[in-house]
Amino acid sequence: MNLYETIYIIKPDVEEEALKPIVEKFKALIEVNGEFETIDDWGKRKLAYPIEDYTEGYYVYMKYKAGSEIPRELDRVFGITEDILRHLIVKIEK
Repeated sequence: MNLYETIYIIKPDVEEEALKPIVEKFKALIEVNGEFETIDDWGKRKLAYPIEDYTEGYYVYMKYKAGSEIPRELDRVFGITEDILRHLIVKIEK
């Protein structure tokens, strides 16, 4: 199993009660064949530059251990989830 970090940004116009199911969806994908070290909600922050006319986004950070199939699946699901502005998955080398 490899160690990964993932940060994703949810659109700021998503309702508060809709944020938790989005975060839980990605958390559940990792928990299937991986284990979390940490997951942090960084909250709503200003973006460095506008993305799709948004100047803010809701940031979530995850650090976890998983096989190589999990980041591929996460990347696929991030890509088809309309409420995600950006995501970044990084493998941490030891």
